[in-house]
Amino acid sequence: MTNNDLLRRLRYALNLNGVSMADICGLTGHEIGPADVLKLLKKEDENGFVACDDAVMAAFLDGLIIHNRGPRDSSNASATAADGGLNNNMILRKLRIALELTDSDMLGIFRLAGVSLSKPELTALFRTTGHRNYKECGDQLLRNFVRGLTLGEKK
Repeated sequence: MTNNDLLRRLRYALNLNGVSMADICGLTGHEIGPADVLKLLKKEDENGFVACDDAVMAAFLDGLIIHNRGPRDSSNASATAADGGLNNNMILRKLRIALELTDSDMLGIFRLAGVSLSKPELTALFRTTGHRNYKECGDQLLRNFVRGLTLGEKK
């Protein structure tokens, strides 16, 4: 799943507009205008499409955490990734933190999307990469999670 696709889906699931998305990114010090956000939300075949890189996606997710939960007490920098990349597991973790979801909340969201996960399968998604029970979060699983968020908002 591309960052642009994920950004579009999150915008719809969380009922955000371009201005609020720009404001959320700004909370992390990443300044982006509403017009630039709209370019990120365009599909690849549309005029004015701009690819959303990991830095913008991380700024949005970190900003969403700050927007929903407030700034961190410590002055630690955000732990995006030791290797510099943003993967689906980290995206899922940041969404969990931003939306203050418990295990049962997340399992319910997955169920709304038609995905049946056990609690050990869910916790495996949040393990560190080298852990023996680590499970990689695939694009389809992340897509279903965001779909479940969307379906949950409609209720």
